[in-house]
Amino acid sequence: MNEVIILLGSNINPRENIKKCLFLLNEEICISTYSNIWITQSFGHDGPDFFNLAILVNTPLDAKTIKTTLIKKIENDLGRIRFKDKYAPRTIDIDIMVFNDEVIDPDIWNKVFMAVPIAELKPDLINLKNNQSLEKVAQKLKSSQRAELFKHPADFFPN
Repeated sequence: MNEVIILLGSNINPRENIKKCLFLLNEEICISTYSNIWITQSFGHDGPDFFNLAILVNTPLDAKTIKTTLIKKIENDLGRIRFKDKYAPRTIDIDIMVFNDEVIDPDIWNKVFMAVPIAELKPDLINLKNNQSLEKVAQKLKSSQRAELFKHPADFFPN
């Protein structure tokens, strides 16, 4: 089994789109746990704030299969439009961030919207360049970049 941390983000109808995304993901793979939902400033664009959260899944699927058959389909189903401006507002953004303890996107170490939710799930992940834990990096980033705790998904989506 592969342990995968996936980051979700939305700044167009984020409550609705994150809820739909979690439902669609859970139909295909078993979500083991969730981070809290964090509200962060739009990065690289003057758009609305993003809602971000990380999920941890255990799956026999490899990273390429997750990306091509699961993530792309859900992003398309939720109306994700890709613009030249990669920071433009979006209904949903889904990215594999950590695959079997291998960091896929090195921006995890310098962007609050990535580091904070992922640190809740993998606080002891170590940056091999400076030997810092993701938990320490996330705390440092929160002191210089805005990250507001919103809710845990269980509270966000009451039955």
